[in-house]
Amino acid sequence: MTDTSADLVILGGGSGGYACAFRAAELGLSVVLIEKDKLGGTCLHRGCIPTKALLHAAEVADSTRDADQFGVRAALEGIDIDGVNKYKDDIVSGLYKGLQGLAKAHKVTMVEGAGTLVDANTVEVDGTRYTGKNVVLATGSYSKTLPGLELGGRVIASEQALNLDFIPNKVVVLGGGVIGVEFASVWASFGAEVTVVEALPHLVPNEDEFASKRLERAFRKRGIKFKTGVKFTGATQSDDGVSVSLENGETYDADLLLVAVGRGPNTAGHGFEQVGVTMERGFVRTDERLRTNVPGVFAVGDIVPGLQLAHRGFQQGIFIAEEIAGLNPQPIDEAGIPRVTYSHPEVASVGLTEAAAKEQYGSVETFTYDLAGNGKSQILKTQGAVKLIRATDGPVVGLHMVGDRVGELIGEAQLIYNWEALPEDVAPLVHAHPTQTEALGEAHLALAGKPLHVHG
Repeated sequence: MTDTSADLVILGGGSGGYACAFRAAELGLSVVLIEKDKLGGTCLHRGCIPTKALLHAAEVADSTRDADQFGVRAALEGIDIDGVNKYKDDIVSGLYKGLQGLAKAHKVTMVEGAGTLVDANTVEVDGTRYTGKNVVLATGSYSKTLPGLELGGRVIASEQALNLDFIPNKVVVLGGGVIGVEFASVWASFGAEVTVVEALPHLVPNEDEFASKRLERAFRKRGIKFKTGVKFTGATQSDDGVSVSLENGETYDADLLLVAVGRGPNTAGHGFEQVGVTMERGFVRTDERLRTNVPGVFAVGDIVPGLQLAHRGFQQGIFIAEEIAGLNPQPIDEAGIPRVTYSHPEVASVGLTEAAAKEQYGSVETFTYDLAGNGKSQILKTQGAVKLIRATDGPVVGLHMVGDRVGELIGEAQLIYNWEALPEDVAPLVHAHPTQTEALGEAHLALAGKPLHVHG
């Protein structure tokens, strides 16, 4: 066997893996990055980027369909799914080429193939062993399904949904989390009849209940059906469709069933347990500094319990590189990681929900500012609101937003949370007019005791 050594060997080239590789290289470390598929991982090729391209195409369709609201004469002739897919694929291709160029510029040694951890310092790929002073596990995640529900045929996961060459007439979406509601939003904009099934009481159940209810209201107006608080019991396929059964006795017939019940850690078969890495339900356990129990072995991204978000993995990758380089970076506050659901309307949040804040702080204050008072939101003809949660007489500990384009407000929102700002700290800041950022400013003015564009 050939033995290839480096300061750092990284198993997985997704958002966490490549961020770790690039930052470590910047800090003067030699890096081997192992990826069995394509640099960029799920996020670039089968997740965030292609999904958001579909969502933007859906927004264009909605804008065309509703152009008369703005005094523009236009007609939606239909959706050219081949054209949509080309638009999506061209974006992915361009970003992929850019990443490959960055890997080369950083002098990262790229290794193609499936890797297996064989000891605390070594990953084997097709008979070749790569040894590092430190090893980072970054193997990502896969689309889960439910026991007894096999993917295939008319039962698909998000990966297959991204590459459909037709627009279904009827779809059942199993799972009302981020992935489920985003695809429901796309297909509804493309003209499909959509029903979302969610076992928990609300759509986007991990969000503050305020956001869930606002999204549900908007989906009703859009004609997107949803059943919450009811469990799926089975699906039967035929040549021309799939029949979905629920525990309340209802059945739904559709062209496709999208299974969007979350993602599982891609850790099986990589040798982690054999080397002694502590696992829990398939996830890799780490401390706050992302160290596993095996000295010199770190883990990053979707295989670490917590939010399965590309930007979480990206930041964790940077953290690990700086930790290994001896820079002693500050641990990442999981609650301070921004969350965005890119449906129509969008849901964006950072920090604690009201329920979690009450549990942690006991006493809280909240304020909800309706986007009806925001000029730019009215120009965009979007409905929604901004909800703030503060520990009583303390900092803002939760920010929750619903409305078109509110994902673009999450940058300021996460600064407010992560810097533990008081409402009185934010209230004097000047927000450009007319922008949706004014909604954040107005909400903080109100919570600071000096409301302006607020009724009642």
